[in-house]
Amino acid sequence: MAHVAALLGNPYDGHTLAKVVPELTAQIGVSLQRIVADAGYRGHNAPKGQGLSVVTSGEKRGVTVKFKRELRRRSAVQPVIDHLKSDHRMDRSFLKGRNGDAANALLAAIGYNFRLLIARIALLWDVIQKFSSETTDVQFA
Repeated sequence: MAHVAALLGNPYDGHTLAKVVPELTAQIGVSLQRIVADAGYRGHNAPKGQGLSVVTSGEKRGVTVKFKRELRRRSAVQPVIDHLKSDHRMDRSFLKGRNGDAANALLAAIGYNFRLLIARIALLWDVIQKFSSETTDVQFA
């Protein structure tokens, strides 16, 4: 999870890019070249002049093999959002007000990233244990 923002009201998806893209660029330190999004981002208001292109599902012109692969990769985003809502209690915020909503979204993303980190550390620990058990069985003459 790279960026989370709680936006006021119920904004149209395409109108959120003007706020989110500069924040994300500042956070990761690299300017974005392409955003692959769902059809809700048609008619977007992404920042101009940065060489940023927004590709939505259903594009007909200029669709290359690489483009199609990126559009298929976009479908991996929706399960992450669903996991945030169900597993990390983002479906309902028990915190008060707009600041509470923003904190709830941020804490859900932190919990998601922390869960991934713990899973990778556990995998690394298993590999280390397997490697150490194999090296202790070897006897030297």
